[in-house]
Amino acid sequence: MEKLGKPAKVYLALVFIILYAPIFYLIFYSFNSGGTMSSFEGFTLEHYAAVFADTRLIIILMNTLIVALLSALVSTAIGVLGAIGIVFLRNNKMRNAVLSLNNILIVSPDVIIGASFLILFTMVGIKLGFASVLISHIAFSIPIVVIMVLPKLLDMNHSLIDAASDLGASKRDILTRVILPYIKPGIFAGFFLALTYSLDDFAVTFFVTGNGFSTLSVEIYSMARAGITLTINALSALIFVVTMGLVVGYYFFNNRARQSMGTGGPRP
Repeated sequence: MEKLGKPAKVYLALVFIILYAPIFYLIFYSFNSGGTMSSFEGFTLEHYAAVFADTRLIIILMNTLIVALLSALVSTAIGVLGAIGIVFLRNNKMRNAVLSLNNILIVSPDVIIGASFLILFTMVGIKLGFASVLISHIAFSIPIVVIMVLPKLLDMNHSLIDAASDLGASKRDILTRVILPYIKPGIFAGFFLALTYSLDDFAVTFFVTGNGFSTLSVEIYSMARAGITLTINALSALIFVVTMGLVVGYYFFNNRARQSMGTGGPRP
């Protein structure tokens, strides 16, 4: 691969500055002892202390984490099985149709998806709250997992499956001891991406959340409408750090999985 020239490096630097400068500006003033973002008066952690001292905010944080973890786990399980089912479909037209439907869900606007779920839950009588948010997050995370797992499945040599079958392995053994170990990087990628999407989602959650239940993204929006305070900065900074931790975790597990694949690979 050719090295990037100086203009390309300058362009990339400008892109990263534009993307990250507002975030670091927000984080910088989360340590401001003053009450505004106009001037930095001194270093303090009181805004972070205010976040952790707010019992209601801690409950909302726990709600957000529970929904994110549950939706990521369920959507990963369903998405992995769905991707395997798509790859092993013998009818090419059916396979392409299912892939198209999956991709449409990814590119559809969140507002449309959120409004659709709101109408659906109203029609079937599901009360808006934890259940409606969890179901919605699972639904929009499944296509993401499918997209992350499919490349690994398509890259897999099907002779491994044939060899395992010839050696007397059952379909369950082939799935658990051949296919799943091989696509492990894609599974981890899908899980962490689904977890991140769930933590950050606002549009869909805003439509399907109800009284008495909220997530951090919706709560931050409500707090911002009431007036900008540096507590929002502190809360946003914490969310950013958690998200970055998830990304680092994904790359860590992905690199370990690649190294294990390179040293030994899956064995039937």
